[in-house]
Amino acid sequence: MTLDTIISKALEGHGASVNEAMELNNTCTTSQLCNAADLVRQTRCGSHIDTCSIVNARSGRCSEDCKWCAQSRHHHTGIEEYDLISEQQLFKAADTCAERGVQRFSLVTSGRRMHGQALKEACSMYRKLSQRHPQLYLCASMGLLDQEAMNALKEAGVKRYHCNLETAASYFPQLCSTHTHADKLQTIAAARKAGLQVCSGGIIGMGETMRQRLELCAEARDAEAVSIPVNILSPIPGTALEHTPLIEEEEIVRTAALMRLIAPDAVIRFAGGRARLSQATTERMLRGGINGALIGDMLTTVGNSVDQDYELFSRTGYTR
Repeated sequence: MTLDTIISKALEGHGASVNEAMELNNTCTTSQLCNAADLVRQTRCGSHIDTCSIVNARSGRCSEDCKWCAQSRHHHTGIEEYDLISEQQLFKAADTCAERGVQRFSLVTSGRRMHGQALKEACSMYRKLSQRHPQLYLCASMGLLDQEAMNALKEAGVKRYHCNLETAASYFPQLCSTHTHADKLQTIAAARKAGLQVCSGGIIGMGETMRQRLELCAEARDAEAVSIPVNILSPIPGTALEHTPLIEEEEIVRTAALMRLIAPDAVIRFAGGRARLSQATTERMLRGGINGALIGDMLTTVGNSVDQDYELFSRTGYTR
């Protein structure tokens, strides 16, 4: 299928298949891909930049053995470890987001799942946040929750659940043995059944192929994710992937552009790791498929400043 044919399909909301996207990757220049992705983004999504921010609400001591993660107890990274943060700490973070015009705000907790008293406390915090900042769109990222927990979050005011697929089903077993890709999909299905929107993407640069990156995007699209975060691996000392070579910036640009053609209506979101990119690459991606960003600090790594990001978005033609 030609690039023009795939563009025409995407402009009507029909995403490319993985095979079609791979054919484009093999035959098109980076400029061709970015220009196509930007046309689809402008037509399907407009020029609004979708911003979100997170607070690391419970840190470290995670039972899971995800090779990339600083929070796993299987790794020794020296990160700060703590149980659920206080309401005072949470409100301070949420107040800052609301003051700066960030649209979405999420608690992110380490561990296989939130449950019991900790989940009840988190739900209480969400209820208070809903009253304190009704303009904030509340999200949650709390692991492999069951249906009852999803329903509780929905009742507490949460509107979107984040559960990254992390990588393609074909590569996931090489990166984690304590849970499965199917566990992720089951969690996403529970979130949808509870009436929550889904945010689900992953990390690129963990040794996967381009095809597997595109499989990840297609899997997230087919799971009805409205937001697909793209994290770029920042190899963290002490993790199993600490010596993983960094992928080239052009490969990152091409990945994001192809993801837009696969998921024309989703928010393709800058997430962790983008601070290492050059300004030119960052701007090219915002004009080549990306239309959302996680702003502020990124769990165990540091992000760009909010002011820098807002100036960047304005410079590349976005509105808030």
